[in-house]
Amino acid sequence: MTDTLTLTRPDDWHIHFRDGAAMRSVIADTARVFGRAIVMPNLKPPVVSVADAEAYRNRLGEATAGSAFQPLMTLYLTDNTRAEEILRAKASGFVHAVKYYPAGATTNSDSGVTDLAKAAEAIAAMEACGLPLLLHGEVTHSEVDIFDREAVFIEQHLAPLLRNYPRLNVVLEHITTRQAAEFVAAAPANVAATITAHHLLYNRNALFQGGIRPHMYCLPVLKREPHRLALVEAAVSGNPKFFLGTDSAPHATGSKESSCGCAGIYTAHAAIELYAEAFEDAGALDRLEAFASFHGADFYGLPRNSDRITLKRETWTVPQQLPMGEDFLTPLRAGESLRWKVV
Repeated sequence: MTDTLTLTRPDDWHIHFRDGAAMRSVIADTARVFGRAIVMPNLKPPVVSVADAEAYRNRLGEATAGSAFQPLMTLYLTDNTRAEEILRAKASGFVHAVKYYPAGATTNSDSGVTDLAKAAEAIAAMEACGLPLLLHGEVTHSEVDIFDREAVFIEQHLAPLLRNYPRLNVVLEHITTRQAAEFVAAAPANVAATITAHHLLYNRNALFQGGIRPHMYCLPVLKREPHRLALVEAAVSGNPKFFLGTDSAPHATGSKESSCGCAGIYTAHAAIELYAEAFEDAGALDRLEAFASFHGADFYGLPRNSDRITLKRETWTVPQQLPMGEDFLTPLRAGESLRWKVV
């Protein structure tokens, strides 16, 4: 049995840092382990321009001064995003993608796209200049069951999008279903997907064990066990289309434990340790490095990190709470044990 695991330093290809004091409280959890991270733009107000992205990048840089961590910025796609802004983003060198949220799909997504046709000019510019489009792949129609939103999005929106823009680089974010894993695996090389640790480790039963568990609520929601198993199969397959994206999303504990709790699971405190558990449970620890450290960098056309990290087999207990600005958040596995730890 392996007791130590040394990996090329991984990257996180999907994370939420928020802003201000909250951001300054959580960003160190990512910077201590990951070399780079694709930073989500759903702030209030959202990051819709290159100027917004540069200002946010500067704030992130100030919060991680003295470390080698690199935030990779994204723009928030709206109905009004213009091709000129996309071209400025590509030319900036620090904006690496554009994020699509269906309006109202998740936290701070009210400014999201109401109809992909309204973003046609911007999407065409992305295809032309090679700037990836990152998709929160769910529909938000009230008549569609929440557990079916991803599959319906793939059928009704993603498949037509790729027919209309066949050279567009696309990442289907935080996939949760067998349909998504199979679609991405069968798609051309310009289509990839991120997978979270919590979707690898848990199915939707975790939301209801002994009562409603608000800290297991995220969007897209956890799905049935066959879908979890399909995600594990994709992650450990060695297919370069699948790579690490935590979707770690900090919320104050009170905002989660309320009459209308926020969607999001905080995993940055133990991200690579959680992925190590998932890969070990699948008998595939030897494939974690490629998933965590190689596939994402290769897809984005960036050099792989040159330094390494080491995990050791050590049981430790996750704190019940972690600071978040003037408040606290409840991390995944709060008060419970993990079996891997970064040295």
